[in-house]
Amino acid sequence: MYLNCHTYYSFRYGTFSEEELLRLAQQNNIRALALTDINNTSACLNFIRLAPSYNVRPILGIDFRNDGKQQFVGIAKNNEGFLELNSFLSQYLHSKQPIPDQAPEFQDAYIVYPFEVLLRMDKQDFLPNELIGISIKDVNKLRFNTLINKKDRLVALHSVTFRNKVDFNSHRLLRAVDKGTLLSKLSIDDQAEATDLMLSEEQLKGYYKDVPFVINNTERLVERCTIQFDFSKNRKHQNRKTFTGSPEGDRLQLQQLCKEGLPRRYKKITPEIRARIDKELKLIQEMDFMSFFLINHDIISYAKHKNYFHVGRGSGANSIVAYLLGITDVDPIDLDLYFERFMNLYRTNPPDFDIDFSSRDRDDVTRYIFERFGTQGQVALLATYNTFKHSAAVRELGKVFGLPKHEIDKLSSARFSARDLDQLSSLVIKYAQRIMGFPNHLSVHAGGILISEKPIHYFTATDLPPKGFPTTHFDMVIAEDVGLYKYDILGQRGLGKIKDTLGIIKKNRPQAPDIDIHNVQPLLTDKKINYMVSQAKCIGCFYVESPAMRMLLKKLKVDSYLGLVAASSIIRPGVSKSGMMREYILRHKDPERRKLAHPVMQSIMPETYGVMVYQEDVIKVAHYYAGLDLGEADVLRRGMSGKFRSREEFARVKQKFIDNCRAKGEPEQVIQEIWKQTESFAGYAFAKGHSASYAVESYQSLFLKTYYPLEYMV
Repeated sequence: MYLNCHTYYSFRYGTFSEEELLRLAQQNNIRALALTDINNTSACLNFIRLAPSYNVRPILGIDFRNDGKQQFVGIAKNNEGFLELNSFLSQYLHSKQPIPDQAPEFQDAYIVYPFEVLLRMDKQDFLPNELIGISIKDVNKLRFNTLINKKDRLVALHSVTFRNKVDFNSHRLLRAVDKGTLLSKLSIDDQAEATDLMLSEEQLKGYYKDVPFVINNTERLVERCTIQFDFSKNRKHQNRKTFTGSPEGDRLQLQQLCKEGLPRRYKKITPEIRARIDKELKLIQEMDFMSFFLINHDIISYAKHKNYFHVGRGSGANSIVAYLLGITDVDPIDLDLYFERFMNLYRTNPPDFDIDFSSRDRDDVTRYIFERFGTQGQVALLATYNTFKHSAAVRELGKVFGLPKHEIDKLSSARFSARDLDQLSSLVIKYAQRIMGFPNHLSVHAGGILISEKPIHYFTATDLPPKGFPTTHFDMVIAEDVGLYKYDILGQRGLGKIKDTLGIIKKNRPQAPDIDIHNVQPLLTDKKINYMVSQAKCIGCFYVESPAMRMLLKKLKVDSYLGLVAASSIIRPGVSKSGMMREYILRHKDPERRKLAHPVMQSIMPETYGVMVYQEDVIKVAHYYAGLDLGEADVLRRGMSGKFRSREEFARVKQKFIDNCRAKGEPEQVIQEIWKQTESFAGYAFAKGHSASYAVESYQSLFLKTYYPLEYMV
């Protein structure tokens, strides 16, 4: 029944979340409603995902406005209509042009023109998909206007923006913030009507009792609209399906690339290596991730052609296929990297490949990805939400209330007693707490890029930020919910430093032999470099130059690549704060102390003396100690990293962890201690392959500092 509902993703306008909108509908026995945020689609997919839980049939649309002035409301008839609306909105968001008075003729979307807008336009002729929106206050005017003769086109258009008077106050404050004006000077035209509340179906129909055909038309319109996305656990991914054009072509190319990479990576090809390759290829094919590997390989191939340096890290560094394809430089056989952290049948999302480039080269690599894979609009940068933090909210509201700067400074710093606040200051604090956490605007994710099979506009509209590349309206969590998994293309200064050094060496020492910095195996066993590590002479070298890291290297007396891999993860905040860094150091120095480790923990993690150091240790402990399956173990890992979709699911798995341990007869104190260790560090720990990738770059930096100190330090 409702065709114009807003959430707080109508930035600086709406006052509650998409889930709160559904809760409101449930409370008022509303069975269907359209989410139509203002020039934004951030909430749309989550609205669809959550709607069945509230017994609401969701409809998607967009409220098209120019500077707050409503032009028309678009309602998607189906998924294709949502695509049409997203493409239309994106066109104007990209060009920064105002939205026109007249919408185009969409094939699968309806356009609802507000009655008041039509009066100004003096519009009499309508396209087949165009309707006339009658608000509650328009009902009496309609009876005296010729538009009443177009009975079949008249629908109810009552906006929903608030729940109560407090929400209305929040809305007015947000509008004043948006307009950069004092609240007392906020124009009525720049704010919603105080009556934009959700009414029960009976109340709403009561306002239209003299024009019942308006309600009948609205109900018929709602019945014609159906939109579906797959959010099930068994959903297929929506990334680009194939690289070569067919699954068989992808399979053959992936096999060929592995075959070509084998002699480059291994002098002796053992049965263990072949078995690992076969195992990975089988699972990659079974889980339909062949194109994911081939696309990453294509990106790396372009970078190598342009002589751009890269480092491949993330859980994908646990993969031998990634190693053979040159995506990573970490040998998972040599390091005994845990295969199930990289991929398992219980894990629906593909492995993480965080590919670092020099900050100077990254934009060109991003441009290549858009040109190579986005000719039909299938590529976009991923967004993040910039939300109101308490201090910023206080400052913004202090300004619209007209408080002096010194008073705003005092309130934002929280150096005050609530009893000493006057009425205005109290209102600032009260409403700052209400809008805290509201999305304020969209930002660009640090490195996430989506490459989809369908056009990106099938899922979302896009903005065009100063970076110059189309950017989604939703974040990583929503993208993964619908089966879109990001490629991470990141910028890093350390790689630029290595590349620059090699260039200086070539100019400064023209007779010196060429340096193959990517041939890392000789570097990892170089005695001079390992001596530099053991003495912590690492200033200026990637990731190992901080005082804390140099102190740790000295304490552990690290003199090998494997030692540095462990140290690179131990230094992370979660490991150190949980006390495990201290315990690792003590056990490293004192073999007797290693006997204190729980036998299961010691058997799971012998190389780290039974101490959790790497992210995959969470999976190992959950699987081998607590008896969770690998999928449940991965829910724990992701949940502790703050990447879970469902806190309820995380809580269920946590309880199962504890219940399973109790059923096995483990002492309660031990169970709680191991859970505490697991929980306290997992969110900040590195995957072992990730640490190993960082350590490779550290060794490359150390090699240049050791043998070419002048060029490197310059």
